[in-house]
Amino acid sequence: MPFSTLKLCPQILQALAEVGYTQPTSIQEKVIPLVLERKDIMARAQTGSGKSASFVLPMLELWSASKGEGKAKIKALVLTPTRELTVQVAEAFVTFGKFLHVKPKVVSVIGGEKIGEQLYDIQQGCDIVVATSGRLLDIMSKKQIDLSRVEFFVLDEADKMLDLGFEQELGSILEALPAKRQNLLFSATYPEKMQAIASKITKNAVDVSIEAEAPTVELIKQRAIEVNKENRAPLLRQLLRENKWELVLVFMANKRAADNIAVKFRKHGFLAESFHGDLLQEDRSWTLKSFKERKIRVLFATDIASRGLDIDDVSCVINFDLPRATEDYIHRIGRTGRAGKEGLAISFIDHEDKAHFALIQKRCGVKLETEQIKGFELEGVAPQKEKGSAPIKGKRKSKKDKLREAQKEGASS
Repeated sequence: MPFSTLKLCPQILQALAEVGYTQPTSIQEKVIPLVLERKDIMARAQTGSGKSASFVLPMLELWSASKGEGKAKIKALVLTPTRELTVQVAEAFVTFGKFLHVKPKVVSVIGGEKIGEQLYDIQQGCDIVVATSGRLLDIMSKKQIDLSRVEFFVLDEADKMLDLGFEQELGSILEALPAKRQNLLFSATYPEKMQAIASKITKNAVDVSIEAEAPTVELIKQRAIEVNKENRAPLLRQLLRENKWELVLVFMANKRAADNIAVKFRKHGFLAESFHGDLLQEDRSWTLKSFKERKIRVLFATDIASRGLDIDDVSCVINFDLPRATEDYIHRIGRTGRAGKEGLAISFIDHEDKAHFALIQKRCGVKLETEQIKGFELEGVAPQKEKGSAPIKGKRKSKKDKLREAQKEGASS
């Protein structure tokens, strides 16, 4: 089915053709007509399936058909979990709306950049705001943004937003929005907590679940290599030299580990950098841009890079450290093998990882035979876990007791 069958205007179709989009993905094929019918939607599809375009395109269609005269007013609010995804979604609105007779004024609202410039852009008049919730709440607290005319409210990568404590912020944002609006929720997973959040936003959403997107992951060759922790870095260097991969995304357990290993790999002659949430926004933007332009070939990243980053042609994803959450395994490896291309994902496994990796495989529907590389064979045995003494009942303070103590301290101060 070509995009031309989805009742999008010629100007949007022209923009799609310019970037080489000819046929919609499964999620786009199902969601775009529903959005055009003004339905509330809860859509679930895995990473890399084209969720963002499935709401950007029909929203542009509806917005352009109802664009009023005078100063632009905010008609659409899109919330995302990361700064990078916010910028990407904002760029998608601009890209796909470039041939419209009246182009939408789009403002990105993110932390790490000067709030004054964002306030100025909003006050000059804008049609679409794409934001991270924290910075949006900062601007709302200054009473410098009017969301009373919002017609579209979108949560992109909604399940990831829950991990960042978004539930506490949602109430304030919903209070600022008009009761009558179109609600669009997009997520890779829908845990129980997500269902509770969704019920606060919409009561009559159409459920769209794209289970058939699994072949996207099936295009990714997955390997599991057994190796001792101290040999992971030397093994990675050998794999990089042997395979000549163009772009390699390496997932690390934490920010410090990402920084440290990037420094060591640069000393070995690799074009390597780290990427995580503690970097300044200008450094994050520079690093991603350099990676896309192949000025950086090996990017050591935390799980901030597992969702929403639109980087084409990642040759290989390496799980240097396994993800803590089993579902993040699919998000990580989904950074390669995108847009119908083949990809490669390698996980390093030591004795302590075996049980956790077995759980990842079970929950993600994956079955891999582990392998070993000559010269880097897994040695030793799994350490025996020592049984700790049983906790003493009543020894540790409950959350309720801690809350009471805090309230007493507040009252006495």
